[in-house]
Amino acid sequence: MGKLERRYLAHYIDSNMGQNSTNYVRLGKDLEEYSEELNPQVSIARDIKGNPVVSFVGYEVQSSVESFYAEKGDPLFGVLSGIANERLNDDSCLTTKVDYLVDESGNQIWAYREDCLIVPVSVGGDTSGVQIPFNIYGMGNRVSGSFNATTKQFTADT
Repeated sequence: MGKLERRYLAHYIDSNMGQNSTNYVRLGKDLEEYSEELNPQVSIARDIKGNPVVSFVGYEVQSSVESFYAEKGDPLFGVLSGIANERLNDDSCLTTKVDYLVDESGNQIWAYREDCLIVPVSVGGDTSGVQIPFNIYGMGNRVSGSFNATTKQFTADT
């Protein structure tokens, strides 16, 4: 069994922002690179005897979508431009994301849904088009399940 190709790892954002139904949009059309930084919260101290004491609190997950191009009709563009133009914050930026990995035959290896905040960091870009790069901050409530990439529906494990 060989390495899994990066194209088999997909990330989806719910553009309905927690409303009655979900509308997952895949990140990646114009992205050259996308990774989630886990940012583990680890500290190391020494006890009175000089022995190391390691404290691991958890993760502060964050990712950056550097080149998100504005396209008419893209539901995620509508959400991002609304947040940026109206300077929305807090719950107005709360949604969910799905991380989904399959093998070369299309068999799911794993799928996770997690609450997150999406926060635009600028509006502009170069001559290639209007861009709204944004950050994604993991908010917890991560659950495993199955994801149907055709219908874009996530079903949590019971």
